[in-house]
Amino acid sequence: MIRKLNILMLSFAAAIPAFAMDAAQFETKQIVSLQNGETLYVFQDGRMAKADKFGRTAHLVKGEVVQSADGQKIATMGNEVARLDFLARKGHRN
Repeated sequence: MIRKLNILMLSFAAAIPAFAMDAAQFETKQIVSLQNGETLYVFQDGRMAKADKFGRTAHLVKGEVVQSADGQKIATMGNEVARLDFLARKGHRN
């Protein structure tokens, strides 16, 4: 019984990151996969934020040139770390 409960809890814990970025995906105009496994979020106002390959919000230098998975180079605008972090945590408060 305890083993089944542990398996159930672990499966829920594994699913949480999948739902954590739903709000961020809804608020963005475009989501670009980057070459190194990171993700670039382009918001409606043109500002951008970046998440690392583990889905955590990462620092983005204004004017930094990043390369998409298909080889396209993108000059970044803004560093919306707080905005992306807020959207990632939206709806996941105790």
